[in-house]
Amino acid sequence: MKIREGGREAGATKTVASAKRSSDATPNRSAGVPPAVSGASRPRLWATLVATFFGIGYLRPGPGTWGSAATVLLWWRLARSIAPAWQPWLAVLLAVTAVLAGIPAATRVARASGVKDPQFVVIDEVAGQLITLIAVPIAWKSLLLGFILFRGFDIVKPPPVRSLERLPEGTGIVIDDVAAGLYGLAVMQLVLHFGLLPR
Repeated sequence: MKIREGGREAGATKTVASAKRSSDATPNRSAGVPPAVSGASRPRLWATLVATFFGIGYLRPGPGTWGSAATVLLWWRLARSIAPAWQPWLAVLLAVTAVLAGIPAATRVARASGVKDPQFVVIDEVAGQLITLIAVPIAWKSLLLGFILFRGFDIVKPPPVRSLERLPEGTGIVIDDVAAGLYGLAVMQLVLHFGLLPR
């Protein structure tokens, strides 16, 4: 009887020791998970509103195109109410605001979704589209061309636009569209300078 109890005790001791070694050898489940997933929770309301541009990012198909189109329409409405001399400065201010608010908002939303660059995050398209429209006349032809140029560069992603996507979190989400917007701005200004836009 004593021997059996001792055997059971020894077996129990081995089992406990084995379990301890097993738990020590097994890493914490959250330790190997990127912060974007391990801390996944609903982002703050402001981050969702900014990142999705007040829900525009949930429109389908092509949420990025919807984000750009909404930006062009809102800019057209807003710019008509201010003096032409102030329009370029307001476009710059709004673009900078979209970038500065968009990076932390996109970071929070991407972390919560567990996706590096969620399609419903469109604040990057807002920023890039506004950059393309800096110092562009408020007329339907120039605004349409600005829309087409930005969407084209955002989709094609010429160097270094595509490589900027590899920047971490919200920075990578937003900055590549900023670069696409700069491409669009450069081409748009050349078109306007040489009078290539049909009248």
